[in-house]
Amino acid sequence: MASLNLSHIRGDSAFAEFPLTRLVRPSLSLPAGRVGFRVLGQAQASSEPDLSVKVNGLQMPNPFVIGSGPPGTNYTVMKRAFDEGWGAVIAKTVSLDAAKVINVTPRYARLRADANGSAKGQIIGWENIELISDRPLETMLKEFKQLKEEYPDRILIASIMEEYNKAAWEELIDRVEQTGIDAIEVNFSCPHGMPERKMGAAVGQDCGLLEEVCGWINAKSTVPVWAKMTPNITDITEPARVALRSGCEGIAAINTIMSVMGINLKTLRPEPCVEGYSTPGGYSCKAVHPIALAKVMNIAKMMKAEFSDGDYSLSGIGGVEKGADAAEFILLGANTVQVCTGVMMHGYPLVKKLCEELKDFMRSHNFSTIEDFRGASLEYFTTHTDLVQRQQEAIRQRKAVKKGLQSDKDWTGDGFVNETESMVSN
Repeated sequence: MASLNLSHIRGDSAFAEFPLTRLVRPSLSLPAGRVGFRVLGQAQASSEPDLSVKVNGLQMPNPFVIGSGPPGTNYTVMKRAFDEGWGAVIAKTVSLDAAKVINVTPRYARLRADANGSAKGQIIGWENIELISDRPLETMLKEFKQLKEEYPDRILIASIMEEYNKAAWEELIDRVEQTGIDAIEVNFSCPHGMPERKMGAAVGQDCGLLEEVCGWINAKSTVPVWAKMTPNITDITEPARVALRSGCEGIAAINTIMSVMGINLKTLRPEPCVEGYSTPGGYSCKAVHPIALAKVMNIAKMMKAEFSDGDYSLSGIGGVEKGADAAEFILLGANTVQVCTGVMMHGYPLVKKLCEELKDFMRSHNFSTIEDFRGASLEYFTTHTDLVQRQQEAIRQRKAVKKGLQSDKDWTGDGFVNETESMVSN
């Protein structure tokens, strides 16, 4: 993995100067048959913000999670992630038959801030046409087990994807759970690869298929299940709603956005170029962050409105490279924040910078815990019609306010007539 100097990662950010009220959430009943959700306690006054989170009964030292992809491709890199201090690791997606997974190279393309073709500009967008893990399932399972034996108190999550076959899903779940993994993230969102086998986004974009497959998964699984959503859909709340109603305890969003990175204006070939040809791939990095925030906001509002009688988790994904990015996801209701492309660009030590920057944000608002501000910004999203009404009312109120001096105690003696008349409201 390429590694850049972390001093290049800016920690400063601007946050709107509006008061944030602490949200108090009542204790809620837990879904039967699964590990319990986070247990909320009273926030303790402390000079050092507490980044720890407890989600789906899983205790993490911080909300930063390695997102499924190259940073979780084998034992060595996942071990490094734990050693560097990441809150949890989601391994690269596995399926039963890795022999069907054949990757090509090059498989990445980058969008830079400078002109087309420049190799010097800052990377703002990243496209990949990489498939799920092409390593034998037995090898990955062995490494999962080894990691859990060496790090029994750390959270390891298996990402799984399979064909439209109930028996295959059940076998895959059974085999990954035997390794001791703590939870499962189901990849319903990979935008490229094997849609003809009804895998990835082919399921996440079809709510009928999604409901059926989620039913199979949740009937079999004994650990918490997160459904990873595709943004390549008109309304992301529809599949998220289906997944939760079908038994999933959590939603992860977003996966990459279907894209064509660009055309090389010298060769006239698309990028990434494989033997002169390419295919649309998944777009990530900081350029997708605003899109991801909107999708997470919509999901969070839906969950708050329709699933308030239960306790569900939300994991925000998209363009996280600094603590401020993570704070925004949490302010919109995310319990955890996943990082994948950011790790590929900046290396595994990025988590230390993320933690310090998030703590700086918390200190600036006197937040002691993640729960002190999780979801605090959701209430400030409304409809355009409501914005018009609010602004019209604000204008009426401003016009009604008295202009000039408020009373004769404010007189200065410099023109009594003018000062008196200034007290008349307009």
